[in-house]
Amino acid sequence: MNLEHINYGLSASQEETKPIEEMPNPLPRAVLRLNNHALLDGEWNFALDADDRGLRDGWYLGHNYEYKAQWPGSIEAHMAQAKGQSQPTQWQDRVVAWYEREFTLPEVEEPLLRSMFQLTFGACGYETRVWLNGRQLRTIEGEDVHYGEYTSFSYELREENLHLVNRLTVRIADTMDAETTRGKQESHIYKRGGIWYQTYTGAVRSVWLEMVERNRLRSRVGVDSVVEDQLVRFNITTRIHDPGLYTLRLQVYERGRKNGTPPLYTSDFPLRLEAGQRQQRVVLEMPGARLWSPEAPNLYQLVAQLVDSEGYAAQIETHFGLRKIESRGKHVYLNNEPTYLDGILYQPGTATYEEMQRHMHAMQKLGCNLVRVHIAGVDPRIYNLADELGLLLWVEVPSPHTSSPRSRQNHKEELLRMLALIESHPSVVIWSLYNEDWGCQDIATNPETRRYITDTYHYMQIEHPQFLVVDNDGWQHISQEGRLKSDLLTAHLYTPDLPRWRDLLDRLVAGEMIGVAAFPLVIGDAFFYRRQKPLIVSEWGGFGFADYGGPQAGEERTERIRQFKQELRARSIAGDVYTQATNIEDERNGVIDPHTGELSVPPGLLNSRQFEGPR
Repeated sequence: MNLEHINYGLSASQEETKPIEEMPNPLPRAVLRLNNHALLDGEWNFALDADDRGLRDGWYLGHNYEYKAQWPGSIEAHMAQAKGQSQPTQWQDRVVAWYEREFTLPEVEEPLLRSMFQLTFGACGYETRVWLNGRQLRTIEGEDVHYGEYTSFSYELREENLHLVNRLTVRIADTMDAETTRGKQESHIYKRGGIWYQTYTGAVRSVWLEMVERNRLRSRVGVDSVVEDQLVRFNITTRIHDPGLYTLRLQVYERGRKNGTPPLYTSDFPLRLEAGQRQQRVVLEMPGARLWSPEAPNLYQLVAQLVDSEGYAAQIETHFGLRKIESRGKHVYLNNEPTYLDGILYQPGTATYEEMQRHMHAMQKLGCNLVRVHIAGVDPRIYNLADELGLLLWVEVPSPHTSSPRSRQNHKEELLRMLALIESHPSVVIWSLYNEDWGCQDIATNPETRRYITDTYHYMQIEHPQFLVVDNDGWQHISQEGRLKSDLLTAHLYTPDLPRWRDLLDRLVAGEMIGVAAFPLVIGDAFFYRRQKPLIVSEWGGFGFADYGGPQAGEERTERIRQFKQELRARSIAGDVYTQATNIEDERNGVIDPHTGELSVPPGLLNSRQFEGPR
């Protein structure tokens, strides 16, 4: 087998002959390579390390594994299988698990001159170490230990360390540490029950081996549109082993192009590149390009190539769309048009990729144009699906559970990891830094906490202007000298009582900052609401959840939702987020079956266009 050209290698592929729109994407990533891959999913050897002795005893050099486990899967499920239990097993304080398997390397007819093997974990955590044939690997970013469990990370495999049959060993550790980015998984601070869920950690997404070029573009593309001038700014990441002169070539095609079709737009950018990894921003003019929106989710296909001095092109592909999101006065503007956000809160939990696909279609069927993915990491292919469906996404950094310098550092690193991998999607329009002051409980009293959130907000404004940013969703937004450090003024309002609901909404739009939500809406310097920020009721409903009350199901719940929604649209409010899409653990307030995706309420119920209201 000749592996020298990147399009040949590990498994049969039809990607070169199929239209782009029909290409399957079996890997949990948004950017495609026209190469082959070998999934290392399936049965692995598995062992718990209850006394955390594996590192000291050198399990990576050899160990007698007692159990088997299916990757991907959670440590909790693997622990239960080892004990012969059907339900995931809870653990206390700390858990350490080891996984190991062998894989056979394809035959290489000649030394690899341009190409190398790369090992990628779709997501794994919270703390991951990896060994190949007993040698510890370092990520491309230079980490001996990778932290985080929501985003992918990769290792380049040196040819001299590879054998015909190779042994891959993985150590995964997690704790109840409240300073790590946990989302709604339990911790030492918030115990399981109510709105806090059991841990779900470990080998949670696929792992694969593939051939990549030594000098290439990484699968990280940022997109920022200037719709008035029909410009697109691309952030491209290069990975170089051989310094020299290169050409970055961008070609833009219609989505679903056939081979041989000329590009709509193209441009070359000469670069002198040193060894290592760096980012490069380039701008492409796209006169006549159609904009992306929920009503018309127009997408284009980007083919980006890094061409070396001999004319060899290393290539990646992804789709993108031109769109502009803006907070201006009392409205959210999409492509310079005021847009009411009909949202729903979505917590995927342990849903499979196939189940999440069904959920996305169901949420659109409800009439939603916005999905708020609540402090969780999801399979990156879901962002692709939202792009195609025309669903706006509000994403959030999984929160730590306590406020400290270390928790803020963990939060910052998680934000940067997420941004690097999903900033190309036109569907992603809003980011929350925190939610209901989880992980920033001292926001009202600690200047360091407020400074970190304010600095991060300013960073996002400068480096990622294609997004709206919320500092702390729900209440306790930060004001400095009367300027809100949030693009949206959001409030979480829960009541099952219709007259009380009307009163809360009236007080909210009148500008009352205290006594509307559970905590004051604004902290820091005084802020006087005069409709200078869009007002979003970013959580409401919760009907069926015991702590919030309201009708459990059936026609009564449908009518209550319709009444509450109608009151929202009768006021000067820019959007709302119904809580929530599916049942999850103790929260039994969903309107979509978590497995089948079937609705328990009528289609279109959350579409505000059924009501007359101010625009």
